[in-house]
Amino acid sequence: MKTAIWILLVQASLGAFDTLYYHEYKLKLPHGDHTQMELRLHAARDFAYAIIIASLGFVTWNGLWAWVLAAILLAEIVITLWDFVEEDKVRVLPPGERCMHSIMGIVYGAFLAFLVPDLLHWSTLPTGFGLSYHGIPAWILTLIATGVFVSGVRDLVASCRPRTA
Repeated sequence: MKTAIWILLVQASLGAFDTLYYHEYKLKLPHGDHTQMELRLHAARDFAYAIIIASLGFVTWNGLWAWVLAAILLAEIVITLWDFVEEDKVRVLPPGERCMHSIMGIVYGAFLAFLVPDLLHWSTLPTGFGLSYHGIPAWILTLIATGVFVSGVRDLVASCRPRTA
C-alpha cells in the first residue's frame, strides 16, 4: 500500500499542475464558451478524486466498502475517457496538455496496479473502514484533496453559467 500512496501523491500532483496551469492559467476553461460539458466532467472526476485522495492515506475500505471504492475508481476511468472525447470535440489541446494527460494515464495505471491487490484483500475483511496511516504523504494528499474538491465546485458552478452564442 505504501507504494500506491506515493504513486497517488505523484498522480495528484500532476493533476494539480494540469488543472492550475492548463485549465486555469493557460486556457481559462471556466470562462470559455462550449466547455460546459467538459467542466461538468471535471467536476464529477474531482469529486471522485477528492474521496479517493483524502481517504487512502488514513483508511482501508473493507468488505462491501472495497467494492464501493472499486466502483468509484471505475467511474473515474469512465469519466476520464468521456472527458478525452469531449475535449477533442470542443477544443484543440496544446501538445503539453495532451502529453500531461498521457503521463497521468500511465501513472494512474501504476497506482491501480499497486492498489488492486490490497483492494481485493480488503474485500475479504468485515465491512467497515480500517485504520491505515501513511504519515506525511497522507497529510499532503488531504491538502491536495481539499484543493481538488474546491476545483470541482468551481468547475460545477462555472458549467452552469450562461454562455455567449
